[in-house]
Amino acid sequence: MPYHDTVTDMKQGISYCILVSILIMGTLLFSGCTEQSAPETTETIKIGVVASMSGPASTTGKDIWQSAELAANEINADGGVLVKELNKKIPITLVQGDDESTREGGIKAVSKLITQDNVDLLVGGYSSAVVSAHQSIVADNKVPYIISGGSSTAVSHRDDIDTSYMFFHRPNTDDSAKASVIFINEVVRPEIYKKFNLPEDRPLRVALIFQDSPFGKGQQEAVLHLIKEMDLPIEIVAEETFKMGESDFRTTLTSVKSKKPDLIYAVTFLNELIPLTQQAKRDVGMNTLILSIENNDDPDYYTGVGEYGDYTLMESRFSPYAIPKGSTSEMTKQFLDNFKQKYGGFAGMMGAATYESIYIATKAIEEAGTTEKGAVQKTLSDLTTDHMMEVMKDGKITFSPDYHESSFDLYVEQMKIDPAVGEIRPSIVWPESIKEKGFEIPDWYQPGST
Repeated sequence: MPYHDTVTDMKQGISYCILVSILIMGTLLFSGCTEQSAPETTETIKIGVVASMSGPASTTGKDIWQSAELAANEINADGGVLVKELNKKIPITLVQGDDESTREGGIKAVSKLITQDNVDLLVGGYSSAVVSAHQSIVADNKVPYIISGGSSTAVSHRDDIDTSYMFFHRPNTDDSAKASVIFINEVVRPEIYKKFNLPEDRPLRVALIFQDSPFGKGQQEAVLHLIKEMDLPIEIVAEETFKMGESDFRTTLTSVKSKKPDLIYAVTFLNELIPLTQQAKRDVGMNTLILSIENNDDPDYYTGVGEYGDYTLMESRFSPYAIPKGSTSEMTKQFLDNFKQKYGGFAGMMGAATYESIYIATKAIEEAGTTEKGAVQKTLSDLTTDHMMEVMKDGKITFSPDYHESSFDLYVEQMKIDPAVGEIRPSIVWPESIKEKGFEIPDWYQPGST
């Protein structure tokens, strides 16, 4: 809610007072020529939302902004955030910070949010490269920042700046890579070997295609480390990189095809995964499985990839179409319904994380009893609250004392064409505790080599 302008310098003589009275419909009662007192300034909690509203990640940025807006509207409809030191509820004002999907854009947006817009707190952030570029500004100004993206451990585990005011409400690259690698080894490998009668001592052949960024490299390093640390029968037969925003993967895929992988592990943004998946089967003729990761679990993927997404796999923590059974299911359904009513579509994973981040921020302010940044930072450090839509370890949202990271229960989905809607739809196939269907190998699938 915007601030009202302050009225000043009202000592202008009786005639001026009469004129003012007339102009405001005679509502001012005055006596003599006394100075008017200024109206009270409207109080608000200003939350800056860092989102890629333009550039290659703009689809995700829109999801982030709309979900933040939905949460703020819900909180304001209930009167706002209770601030104990003021003994009243205060409404939220969201301030948009478009990072333009670039490091430079993020620096500019966050600088403005902090130094000009004077936000009380920040939420959002998507690309690890973009987030890492503006972290130092946050550190210097000591503004609490709940980051729902920036999954690279190089972002949350860095020690060259003070990250004590940053809180990471997302799995890091080690977490998501571990879930994916365990699924590959425990589910995919046995099923392929059984179907094609392959010898157990043959390692599963996996090709890595990853974005040339801290996000992509973090996943690459995590996968390689986990395979070695866990002594898994998995061989990485290709490691191919691409620039952020790439849309033509045919040369890369042709190179990968020559290495005969059993599965492609793709580390991409949404706008990259769609053409990569389409080109793999349509243009390069690859009859293999593609496993992507959570940040792509967005309605636009299901709509955009078409028939080429059939049987693809995705490690996830929130889906617009697959709702894990348990304590988070009802709130998830309500969130998706409210989002659809307001915006005419479904929210994606980054939207859900940002929606939750707004509620986490307000919870911290209420517990702190103030918007003073140091007090809010301390409350976030000590925070323990029930999980909302994304399934958290032990059913609680809390931030680790070392790196301020929250901890998720991750799962894997498999996509199948739904003839009723003409698009792919996911089913959870791992872990066993929330599995909806079993993992399937399509008839057209071919292992890399026999």
